[in-house]
Amino acid sequence: MLNIEEIRSYFPVTKNQIYLNNAAQCPLNTFVEKRLLEYTDFAKKFPDKRPVSRIEVKKLLSGLLGGSPEDYALVSSTGIGLSTVANGYPWKPGDNVVLPEYEHWNNTYPWLNLKNRGVEVRLIPMTADYRITPEMIAKYVDKNTRIVSVAAVRFNNGYRTDLAKISKIAHAHQALFVVDGIQAAGVVPLNIEKDGIDILAGGCFKWLLGMHGTGYLYVKKELLNIIKPVMPGMFAAVDLPHELNYFPDSRQYETGTIAYALYYALTAGLELLHKIGIPAIYERVLELTNLIIHGLQENKLSLLTPFNNKEERSAIVSFTTGSIDRNQQLLEQLASENISISMRSNYLRISPSFYNTEAEMKELIKTTHQFLKNK
Repeated sequence: MLNIEEIRSYFPVTKNQIYLNNAAQCPLNTFVEKRLLEYTDFAKKFPDKRPVSRIEVKKLLSGLLGGSPEDYALVSSTGIGLSTVANGYPWKPGDNVVLPEYEHWNNTYPWLNLKNRGVEVRLIPMTADYRITPEMIAKYVDKNTRIVSVAAVRFNNGYRTDLAKISKIAHAHQALFVVDGIQAAGVVPLNIEKDGIDILAGGCFKWLLGMHGTGYLYVKKELLNIIKPVMPGMFAAVDLPHELNYFPDSRQYETGTIAYALYYALTAGLELLHKIGIPAIYERVLELTNLIIHGLQENKLSLLTPFNNKEERSAIVSFTTGSIDRNQQLLEQLASENISISMRSNYLRISPSFYNTEAEMKELIKTTHQFLKNK
């Protein structure tokens, strides 16, 4: 059982607000802050040395997500990772890529950009209850599909995709299975081997407790000869003066010098996740989102988040008051009460983390109820 009071002491944000916007940005915790300060002290004494290696970060990532450390490249964002894959694949006329509509921009723009190269981009419409099922995806995949790309958790409504089933559909057509992991990694169970993932990309500034500018790209080693590097930097290849000899692992996708201070700090966040464990974190956020869902339903608000099936749930709950203007007004009212949530796709999005409390959920619902009563 989690010691919530101790965990809350790691997150100074809990002292001045009810922070429920973790799907946008995780708050800085004391372990990450300490490591940032350690880095600055180190840099003052040893400007040309680094207190962290890339492989240390990769080992922590693989310990949480699966795969081998050597299969990870450190990239600055989800978008960089997915653009590397989209531009590095050897597309031919008639090829297509399949993805759901209303995915995050980082899992949409890299694929839409391929239209310039004659690639057909097939967007799958959502169901009336905002779900994307494996059966729906199967209707769009055919012999010319080269990549199926989905988010493990959808950013706008928190729907958790059935990765294992979709992977089987993609692989049955010899297509690669690409996953945007940013809203899943660190908060819901996600495993490269179990879920049949070929390529996984994500940023580390949300549920992985890092900061902007940190991210990863996992590429299954069997695909190194298929996905070609498009922005090779000095750490992508063996140091030879007159030829380009890429490393035989995912380092070949790294574009150059990384933000060592940020990655050093990230190791503290990843270590904390290892210590607590993703299963415990997932159960905790399900408990909190259960309270949110129940409270919103009692206030007769429309949910965009599927809630009947636990396997489709994440740490995100999205809803609407019935109009964009009222959504904005409620957002502002909550902010005035030091309750932080966000708006995405014109809907209100709540995303608690494992450090939040039941009392904070009740305060959120209470403030929402009062707003609706006055309006």
